[in-house]
Amino acid sequence: MTAKAASSAILERDGRYLLVLRRNPPAADMYAFPGGRAEAGETPAETALREFREETGIAVRDPRLYATYDLKSRSTASHFFLSVFRVEADADAVAVAADDAADLGWFTAEEILSLPAPESVRDCIRRLQADRDRAGGDPPHVGGLW
Repeated sequence: MTAKAASSAILERDGRYLLVLRRNPPAADMYAFPGGRAEAGETPAETALREFREETGIAVRDPRLYATYDLKSRSTASHFFLSVFRVEADADAVAVAADDAADLGWFTAEEILSLPAPESVRDCIRRLQADRDRAGGDPPHVGGLW
């Protein structure tokens, strides 16, 4: 099975991260960073920016690759290559759930770890917290977590 390209984006404000509650598979009823499947001709960064705007109404900018995941799900027979970006937005931009986002919210790392969320989101949150706890940062992470 050939992997389909997908991207998501991490927006942080005051120690809280914006997550959407997914309406559709493969992560239905789970909280995740806004994102989705690539359209023909899009770069991973373009996908992340478009999907973020579609799902939250916020136009984000300055995508920086943070992590990648080779995601295979037996339950949905899907295979995605996910690129996760850190992004910026205007401080006064208001998020509204749209597209396939059933709901959204701003959550601390501790709250996210107690929510129903894909393992890729949990991994990013753990890494973000570790990055905060030390000077500098790691190069983008490659993993196979779902």
